[in-house]
Amino acid sequence: MSKLLVIGCSFGYLLLLFAVAYAAEHSSARRRSLVSNPYVYALSMAVYCTAWTYYGSVGRAAHSGLEFVTIYLGPTLLAPVWWLVLRKIIRICRQQSLTSLADFVSARYGKSASLGALVTVLCVLGVVPYIALQIKAIAQSFDILTRGTAALAALPAAGGALAQGTAFYTTAALAFFTIIFGVRSVEATERHEGIVLAIALESLIKLVAFLAVGAFVTFGLFGGFADVFDQAEAVPALQRLFTLQGAGTSPSQWLALLLLSGAAILLLPRQFQVAVVENASEDHLRKAMWLFPLYLIVINVFVLPVALGGALRFGLGPGAPDADTFVLALPLSSGHTGLALLTYLGGVSAASSMIIVETIALSVMISNHLLMPLLVRIPAARPQVQPRWFAYLGRVVLHSRRAAVVLVLVLAYVYYATVGRQLPLVNIGLVSFAAVAQLAPAVLGGLYWKGGTRLGATAGLIGGFAAWFFTLVLPTVGGTDMVPASVLTQGAGAVAELRPHALLGLEGLDPLPHGLFWSWLLNIGLYVGVSLAGRPSATEQRQADAFVDVFRLGSPADAPATWKGAAPLPDLRALLVGFLGRKRAAQALRQFEERYPYAAVHAADGTPAAHADPRLLAYAETLLAGTIGPASARLLLATSVGAEEMSFDSVVGVLRESQQLLEANRKLRKQSQQLQRLTEELQDAYDRLRELDQQKDEFLYTVTHELRTPLTSIRALSEILADNPDIDEEERFRFQSTITKEAERLSRLITLVLDLEKFESGKATLERTPVDVAEIINDATEAVGQLVRDKQLVLDVAVPPGLPRVSADRDRLMQVLVNLLSNAVKSCKPGEGRIGIAAEAAAGGLVRISVSDNGKGIDPAYHELIFDKFFQAKNQTMRKPEGSGLGLAITKKIVELHAGRMGVVSALQQGARFWVELPVAPPLPST
Repeated sequence: MSKLLVIGCSFGYLLLLFAVAYAAEHSSARRRSLVSNPYVYALSMAVYCTAWTYYGSVGRAAHSGLEFVTIYLGPTLLAPVWWLVLRKIIRICRQQSLTSLADFVSARYGKSASLGALVTVLCVLGVVPYIALQIKAIAQSFDILTRGTAALAALPAAGGALAQGTAFYTTAALAFFTIIFGVRSVEATERHEGIVLAIALESLIKLVAFLAVGAFVTFGLFGGFADVFDQAEAVPALQRLFTLQGAGTSPSQWLALLLLSGAAILLLPRQFQVAVVENASEDHLRKAMWLFPLYLIVINVFVLPVALGGALRFGLGPGAPDADTFVLALPLSSGHTGLALLTYLGGVSAASSMIIVETIALSVMISNHLLMPLLVRIPAARPQVQPRWFAYLGRVVLHSRRAAVVLVLVLAYVYYATVGRQLPLVNIGLVSFAAVAQLAPAVLGGLYWKGGTRLGATAGLIGGFAAWFFTLVLPTVGGTDMVPASVLTQGAGAVAELRPHALLGLEGLDPLPHGLFWSWLLNIGLYVGVSLAGRPSATEQRQADAFVDVFRLGSPADAPATWKGAAPLPDLRALLVGFLGRKRAAQALRQFEERYPYAAVHAADGTPAAHADPRLLAYAETLLAGTIGPASARLLLATSVGAEEMSFDSVVGVLRESQQLLEANRKLRKQSQQLQRLTEELQDAYDRLRELDQQKDEFLYTVTHELRTPLTSIRALSEILADNPDIDEEERFRFQSTITKEAERLSRLITLVLDLEKFESGKATLERTPVDVAEIINDATEAVGQLVRDKQLVLDVAVPPGLPRVSADRDRLMQVLVNLLSNAVKSCKPGEGRIGIAAEAAAGGLVRISVSDNGKGIDPAYHELIFDKFFQAKNQTMRKPEGSGLGLAITKKIVELHAGRMGVVSALQQGARFWVELPVAPPLPST
């Protein structure tokens, strides 16, 4: 394919990324974010899938079978715990303005400048080869695409002599893009929306491209998955690829790869950048927890078919193309140049996205932890030149990051040109994974163990990286002929004893698990041992509390300040302006003043303060930490504006006072809760008194109303008889009968009121004897027999023989049954009603008596209310038995005095059934 065409497409692709990044930055400036959603966030995390995924996984699968899946299975298995681990890291970094792994480790262990520098150096040493891997992938794919199929057979298995010019121009173009959109501001906490959207787009492009070439190989060159696997299985040399252990891969290798990939998804600088620094909302993790593993699954669907297809088409071994090139070589050798070009662009996406993000992360670490700790120690010559000195430092920070971008890419290019060209992609990637895995004890220990110290973390990192270099890096270098291979691999005599396995033991382990075992053993052992042997400083202890208890404690701004207010406020303002700019510094001071009115920027009388409040110093430290790292921010405040840190005793005193205030606040809160409960109890009692008072008023009103009605009738009829002595005899008899009935009604009402008063006051007594249920039911039906006959109703009695006696007051029980039967008669229509009374033995030593009718029924909403006194009299418009409203109330009181229960089953227009349960009388003593 024409070089000009490939170069033109490459520049066109780069211009597309520029356009996307510019659109995102432009929208962000107008406060319309294009990336603040979980889908872009999850796609940006797919920067994990680099050229190693795109090319190297196929090469790994061609030689080791299914072993390649471990690199993606580790992050997938770890994804469910992101909400516990990754969210905690995000919360910590947001509260403390941390922007890199070095910031995180440095801040956790007392804001140590030396520890931050150590982490930075180790990350650069571990990750630069990984960046070189991406440069190699781009250069190699460009060389294959432009030289055509004739060049495939000439490419040796190790990768061949590729065009270094391509790698150089690629490195320069990516450096330019990274500087323009990744290092545009001195404030590292500022999110790079242009970069994030470009990375998300590249994740989509590499996914589509890989799926396209995979589908072409599987369904174009072959007849589907089954055809690829059947043809490969027929070749003896490829049968081993169908086993879980591939080409002799051991279980220890699988376990090591799972652990490394799980650690890498959290600890690679680029993953920390996109997952933590660029995170817009913690809630985005909820979708990323399943979207990112889904992406990993989808992009690996065609890895094994492509690897097998390339092995079938080109073969494996001497004279065959490198298996890493199968992805590009298959469509190119089949004459599908368009697909080959798309495949090439997908590889460029996979490699360039990693280079851009990784370089940004490393440049911030280099600037904050290698350069700035040196510069901030340079004192200002005179106070009056400090503002210019601070502005100069701010510009130095920005330019140093841009220089760091170039430095990292130059180091990667040099590594590629001298060492990386001779190594397979996967070998370089695994060594880098093992390097960043050395951060796991310090990071995870710092998240969950308060006992970790700066000295312990430093010792663990140095020991772990030393073991990593000896067991994994030196053998890799030896394989490139820079050091004789015999010295580190096979050798004889004393030279053979220099091999890592010979010196450390565990001969049966593969090199990768062997190196990981010893490096982690030494790392964790030193970290824990040295930490337990020492004692954390006050700053370390405070930071340990802030990290481990981040979800329980508040913002660091709410913690006791650890600075003395001796720093001049104008100097502090000039310092913030020098690093943040006038607009951002003014905005930050205004926000702080709104939170602490007149405590930071003004004196009590409103005039500008002379010295900075300790809380403002702590706030400024957090702001500067987002620009130059926590360690440099602390040093800068101490050396440039004269701020003094509080001594250990002062810190302890402040913490003790804070603890006392918290305890007093806790006591006040407890007393407030008790007072609130007491208030609620008093309110309940008051509401109850009001209710009782209302019931009393209603009781008096209802009683007087009920008494007035018969009295009015008696008085009116008596006056008629007195005023008309010559009234007709029949009329006189009718009036006298009415007066007699009203007098009886009045007497019954008075009796009911007196009975109710006795029952409620507890003065009522029962003369309980064994009562025959059948007899008392018969007496009750005879008592209401005339009422039944007058309304032409049907009365059914169902009492089985042999019912046990009940212990009851006969007269009171008679009153209960007569009242229930009378209510049933009232509710039935004349000539249509049917009343039933039945008795039966119930469980628990009870006898149940029920009275039913087919009258108008009772609304279920009133089933409990009808037993309240005067309820019926107050609600005569409701569909229920009429009367004074005392009958059912007294009936229920009588039943309860017998230790029984009473209830009703009814619905509108469906009749009613009242039931009474009474305890059985104890058996009579035998004579």
